[in-house]
Amino acid sequence: MQLTELRMLVVLSEEMNMRKASERLFVSQPALSQRLQSIEKSWGFQIFIRSQKGLTLTPSGEKIVAFAKEVTKKEEKLREEISELEGEVHGTLKIAVASIIGQHWLPNILKQYVNKYPHAKISLITGWSSEILKSMYEDHVHIGIIRGNPEWKGVKQHLLTDTLYLVDTEIQKVEDLIETERPFIQFKSDSSYYQEIQDWWHKHFQSSPKRTIVVDQIETCKQMAYNGIGYAILPSVTLLDDERDIYKIPLLNEHGEPIVRDTWLLGFESSFKLKQVQAFLDVLKENNKEIH
Repeated sequence: MQLTELRMLVVLSEEMNMRKASERLFVSQPALSQRLQSIEKSWGFQIFIRSQKGLTLTPSGEKIVAFAKEVTKKEEKLREEISELEGEVHGTLKIAVASIIGQHWLPNILKQYVNKYPHAKISLITGWSSEILKSMYEDHVHIGIIRGNPEWKGVKQHLLTDTLYLVDTEIQKVEDLIETERPFIQFKSDSSYYQEIQDWWHKHFQSSPKRTIVVDQIETCKQMAYNGIGYAILPSVTLLDDERDIYKIPLLNEHGEPIVRDTWLLGFESSFKLKQVQAFLDVLKENNKEIH
């Protein structure tokens, strides 16, 4: 098998879904299905069982995928070692980032990175913080950027602290929430973010919001609030460089201090020795004095 076919099997085994794998590989789903059938035909047995729920590895498929992962990992390591000899920053920087950071903070950093190191490539995964940690533990990425303050035994650097704001086109102070009929727009999160908001609410009010709307993305939540549909509680990192006419009221705890969220960079010592990772850290240092 060629390296491209091995990489394809690795992506399929990670996603266990033809549609998601085709999106990651930038090929159409029919083309991916045809290539998989061709590989299975060359081996003489089925690697994946297809069903409406997704893909399942056969016992033989498990061995083939393990082989594919081993070979692709060795190939990546060899490329990284060769790039070290050449002196230029080459190789692929593999990052997993919390979606909020990936949408609002990271693009400017990556723009500086690709402009400064044009020979380097970027592999980016975004998702919930729990998914980022999973990618880190499974050694899929070099660097993880995560919300909250997770337990981590490797390298851990504080990136930024942002404040939670009540955002609305009409409500001008927190006390107005008691009487308002406007809906509270919330977004799903697997982090401690949701619990922090619940704790804050119950410390200030005796009853739950009169009306709620739950969406699956923070950007949807933000746009609904900005368009006057209701109010939302958003971290300041999502409000960067936004000058639209809207009220932004900082949430305070029982001591009158702003309620904040931290963002951390995680990694392993071995990854930090790679030139493309060191180069990324250099860009971060230029933008954040906390990084050292």
